Amino acid sequence: MSKISIVVPVLDEDEEIAATLDRLAHLRAVGVEVIVVDGGSRDATVLRARARADCVISAPRGRAPQMNAGAARASGNVLLFLHADTRLPDNADHMVLDGLHRSARVWGRFDVRIEGTHPLFAVIAWLMNFRSRLTGIATGDQAMFVRREAFIGVGGFPVIPLMEDVVLSKLLKRVSRPVCLRTRVVTSGRRWEKNGVISTVLLMWRLRLAFFLGADPWKLAHRYGYE
Repeated sequence: MSKISIVVPVLDEDEEIAATLDRLAHLRAVGVEVIVVDGGSRDATVLRARARADCVISAPRGRAPQMNAGAARASGNVLLFLHADTRLPDNADHMVLDGLHRSARVWGRFDVRIEGTHPLFAVIAWLMNFRSRLTGIATGDQAMFVRREAFIGVGGFPVIPLMEDVVLSKLLKRVSRPVCLRTRVVTSGRRWEKNGVISTVLLMWRLRLAFFLGADPWKLAHRYGYE
């Protein structure tokens, strides 16, 4: 019988984490494991997470090492990686397990909707979903999920400061195409709104193009101000 473990990497998310984990309570009630992996928060993130998760652990800062640490701690044979500002649909557990079973594939992701009032958010989300379905490459905003043995088999997330989701997708594509669930997760538009929607989109395109052309991810991260 399959069991899902949800891994949530966090860093200074005390304004979001309680609501995020409260929305997972009904999944925990039916046996889904929730693991929070803190990267060194200096606020109340860990305190607020402890009462709302099955396990809260620490790991070196960075989404890749944090998610790998959560996967190593997880007891489930299906891993789902969830950003702290992303909401799953209510029956996400059934969708994931049914999608993997029916397709006989080893990994997948949801479509995404960006929460916010900017008129471009719907266009950006549509393009993200279309590109992902066309290329078989998923992003962290789409709540990637994978069978544990496949995740271990490809070595987990590469420990790089950005594009770890892209690289993992490419590795998993060698095993199978992804299950592309049309039901949408909802992710916050805060990073687009904070830095400007068009500026953020252009930045992401530049990062992806440079990475595709072989740029060192550590140099890219430093160049664009990623920590």
